[in-house]
Amino acid sequence: MGAQLVRFRYQGELGWGLVDGDEVRVLADRTDTLAAVLESARDGRPGPGRLSLNDLQLMSPVTRDGDFVCQATNYRSHLAEIGRDPDHVPFNVFFHKASSSICGPTDDIVKPAHVTLLDYEVELALVIGRDISGPIDATEDTLGQWVCGLVITNDVSARDIQISHEQFNKAKSYRTFGPTGPWLWLAEGDELTRWRELRLTLKVNGEERQNSLASDMVFGPVETLNELSRIRDLKPGDMIATGTPSGVALTLPSKEVMAASRTATPAERYAMFLESQQAVSKYLKPGDIIEAAIRTDDGRIDLGVQRNRVVDA
Repeated sequence: MGAQLVRFRYQGELGWGLVDGDEVRVLADRTDTLAAVLESARDGRPGPGRLSLNDLQLMSPVTRDGDFVCQATNYRSHLAEIGRDPDHVPFNVFFHKASSSICGPTDDIVKPAHVTLLDYEVELALVIGRDISGPIDATEDTLGQWVCGLVITNDVSARDIQISHEQFNKAKSYRTFGPTGPWLWLAEGDELTRWRELRLTLKVNGEERQNSLASDMVFGPVETLNELSRIRDLKPGDMIATGTPSGVALTLPSKEVMAASRTATPAERYAMFLESQQAVSKYLKPGDIIEAAIRTDDGRIDLGVQRNRVVDA
């Protein structure tokens, strides 16, 4: 089975380790970056001993020096819920989320005062383990040559900013809008070939909002990585979030509103959208607790559970 790599704070000190039951086997590496620790993490160079997992403050295992690349509308169920035909998706859509949005798996999500429509998106993320500086032709069997592991991230989104400003980056890059972890699953053997069996779930205050297998993706990891390699460089520690399934708070406006918006000005369209969302109770509020998890149904691959509370700025 794969190893669970964690980054933690203990008695004021940062450290890295590998989860072993309810303990963490501390690694000798004291580096601040994931890229630097990946080389020795699999070998598990012994550090100062073992610590109880319950005594540690877990931090994001993905550090902010890497790029945060995202796929948009990449699940068939999510496409359907926003009124798009999943059978006619011509392009794989990418955008960047600021790496400064990354926070830990139990950190508070800070809601800016001007944001009124705060949404959640549980996502399976690929973590790059090797430099990619030109086109590659990965396959299901060779994906592990470039992807070192998998991690949970929550693509928290300010929908009112996203719609009114027509920008993904701005709406999704506020600080704390990227809870990541609790650990990075360092895949072994053919584990990455089981990505379709991973089940993504998200609850708000105990109520299940999202539940889907990763097999619902339109563009899978191999197709995505190969396409990105023909566009840009990738380096160890970069993270690619692969989209979210249905169940988000964002709701498709009524047919009447959609029809009226076709002849409206941009400002009028935004006003219509904002009004249509006011009755939606699923948007996040201060005090809400979000639980996101990803695992196979047989439990052989388990990326853990992250629990984050929403707070006012």
